[in-house]
Amino acid sequence: MSTRVPVYGTGMLIALAARKAKAVRRYRGLARSPHRPAVPGPVLAQVWRPDPATVHAMSAVLKECTVPRARSSPAALRPTGAGQAECIACATAPDITDWRRIGAVLGVVALPAKKRPDAVDALVAWTAVKHRGAVVFTSDPGDVAAYVDAIGTDDVHLVVV
Repeated sequence: MSTRVPVYGTGMLIALAARKAKAVRRYRGLARSPHRPAVPGPVLAQVWRPDPATVHAMSAVLKECTVPRARSSPAALRPTGAGQAECIACATAPDITDWRRIGAVLGVVALPAKKRPDAVDALVAWTAVKHRGAVVFTSDPGDVAAYVDAIGTDDVHLVVV
């Protein structure tokens, strides 16, 4: 049985910055998972603010997460007794075809009422799909589910924070 890769949406980072008990419990529960929670760079950018409370909270959280393809980020896979493996999905940047696919999804996604397409949510869904069997921690499960459906997979699970 394989372990699902955790992917954090903006809502999870906001909840962690606010020290919401449910989000903190889930975050701590992933401390021993082989793959660190993946935080797409634009998700971090949506949450990061230079105020001391946010900087302190996010700096602590990011020590146990990976921001795919970010040079100063911890490795996606935790070290093992056999050495340091690498997550191919986290190590490779999206190519032009991937960005086009994300754009196409933005044009066809069936979002809940009064919602508008959001490239960051689409990227969270794409990140989860690329990891095959990921679990997304989100405060907008309807939105992320719509993007996952538009991409065309059913192997992504959602956890509400």
